Amino acid sequence: MDEEVIACISDENIKFLHSGQIEKYVFPMRRGEAHKKGVSHLVIRLFVFTITPNNQFYYLVQKRNKMKKSLPEYYTDSASGHVLYKKNLNLYDIQEEAKRELTEEFGILPKLLEKLIFYDLFSEEDNGTTEIAYVFLGLVNHSVELKPNPDELEVGSSRFYTKSELSAILKNEKSENYSKVIWNKLFLVDLEEILRLNLSKNKKISSKKEIALFLGRFQPLHHGHIYMLNKILKTYNIIKIGVGSSQISKSKLNPFTYEERVNFITLALNKRGIPSQRFRVYPIPDIFNASKWVNHVISIVGSFDTIFSNSDWVRQLFQIEGYIVGEKIGIFKKKYNASNVRKLISKDNKNWTTLVPKEVVNLIRDYNGIERIRILFNKVDVV
Repeated sequence: MDEEVIACISDENIKFLHSGQIEKYVFPMRRGEAHKKGVSHLVIRLFVFTITPNNQFYYLVQKRNKMKKSLPEYYTDSASGHVLYKKNLNLYDIQEEAKRELTEEFGILPKLLEKLIFYDLFSEEDNGTTEIAYVFLGLVNHSVELKPNPDELEVGSSRFYTKSELSAILKNEKSENYSKVIWNKLFLVDLEEILRLNLSKNKKISSKKEIALFLGRFQPLHHGHIYMLNKILKTYNIIKIGVGSSQISKSKLNPFTYEERVNFITLALNKRGIPSQRFRVYPIPDIFNASKWVNHVISIVGSFDTIFSNSDWVRQLFQIEGYIVGEKIGIFKKKYNASNVRKLISKDNKNWTTLVPKEVVNLIRDYNGIERIRILFNKVDVV
């Protein structure tokens, strides 16, 4: 297992994971080397439930094999493990890792998962090494067959438990601390709401199509953004545009200031005949706290009917809170991509001007943005 290449991250960059910026900051390292050197890395924790025909929740818990080097015979989550490194790692890839671990440890195939959602992100310590845990919640049919892996788990004790049974285990048996905290937290929440099993209960859900929220960083705004905004405005009367990472500028990933990005948006939409009354622009500064981020956004933009974003990270965070998330909208994602635009500019490739509205091209030149990006690409991005 030490030959696994896992996703690692520098301590100073962990905060960016809370903004969904995964692939930009993780790097590969062999598992044994990472643990030996105390290098921080990503892990997953999966907590699985089932519901009986009489609507009773059961909790899938594993008890670690007595031969395990770490925490033998401890009760823990449903499945867990390291996140394997891959290029352009994103939340979807990490979800796939959660599915893999569940199959390896309980024999539950991915197709048997009826629900799988991202729930939380937090840091934990393991023998002096920081592990950043991506927590997922899963739902399986009550008739699913469990096949606990005897090399990993104590077969007889690794199974579904009622809430009262699991509560007793957490109080009286050896149980892993971080999993205990999460199980106890999940006892106190409405699992039906979180797993979106009964959306009619959720007051945040609206059937109106008056106001849409669209989130992006616009570094810079390109024709892909324009396509999305135009399509949303065909259905909604008003669009609220949140400019993410608004407090960050003049860095490799965020070269333009908030004010410059507002000007990109305003001029481009006005040039296309969209009156200022139909859109509003808001700064969304990063707070580097995934669990509080949605409420942070709402405190700035106020009410809306539907949130639009092509980011799986943003979509899942809003879904957890019970908001309607619109369809993904995009054209030629690899081409109309702000990272691609910045890269072309840094290489003095004039093709970038075909990907960006002409008026935005002129603004970028007025702001000396071309030279700014070239300089930033030639130095370390410390923000």
